[in-house]
Amino acid sequence: MADSQLQKLFNTLLATYGPRHWWPGETPFEVCVGAILTQNTNWGNVEKAIANLKEVDRLSITGIATLAPDDLAALIRPAGYFNVKARRLQAFTDFVQQNHHGSLDQLFAGPWQTTRHELLMVKGIGPETADSILLYAGQKPSFVVDAYTRRIFSRLGLVDEQISYDQLRGYVMDRLPLDTALFNEYHALIVELGKQACRPKPQCAACCLSTNCQHHARNTA
Repeated sequence: MADSQLQKLFNTLLATYGPRHWWPGETPFEVCVGAILTQNTNWGNVEKAIANLKEVDRLSITGIATLAPDDLAALIRPAGYFNVKARRLQAFTDFVQQNHHGSLDQLFAGPWQTTRHELLMVKGIGPETADSILLYAGQKPSFVVDAYTRRIFSRLGLVDEQISYDQLRGYVMDRLPLDTALFNEYHALIVELGKQACRPKPQCAACCLSTNCQHHARNTA
C-alpha cells in the first residue's frame, strides 16, 4: 500500500472523528504511569488509580519508588492486577533512578531507538507500553500498535491478522513520515474506530472505511 493510501485512511478517520487530544495526562511521568497501568484494563480504571496516587501526593518517580509495594498496590487497585502492576511501576522508577538520575528528560534525551531498547529491558514493559511511553511521554516518533490496529488493518486487507507486533509497527513506519504528531493522532483515531465501529463483532454500517474493507466486502457479497 502506497504512502498516499495510508495517508488517505488517516484523513478519512480525522474527518470522521476529529482530533482526539490523546494521551490524557498532565505530565510526562503521569503518561508513563498510565501506559503501565492501562495493560489489560480500560482507561476509566486507570484514571481512578492515578487519582488515588495524586490524592496522597505519590504521583512522582520518588513518590512511587519509596512506597511499600503493598501500599502502592492498594492505591492502584482500581487498575486491576494491582500487585503485578505495582512491581512494574517500581521496576520503571528504579530504572529511571539508576540509569538516568531520576530524570525523564535525561531518559528521553538520547536517540529514541536506544531509549526503546532500554525500556524493553525493564521487567514488565513490552513493545506496546514502550512505544506508548516514547510517543506520548517522550514525544518521539515511535508508532504504537495495539489490538485495534491489528484488527482494523487485517480486516482492510492490508496485513495478515497473525502479523507480529514489530512487523505491523514496521509496516506503518515504513510507509509514513517519522512524525510524532501524525503517529500520535493516527493511533488515537485507530482506537476510536475500534471502539465505535470495528469491534470484535463489527458495526460496518457505522464505519467510515467500509467501502475499502475486504472483511465488509466478503460479508456483503
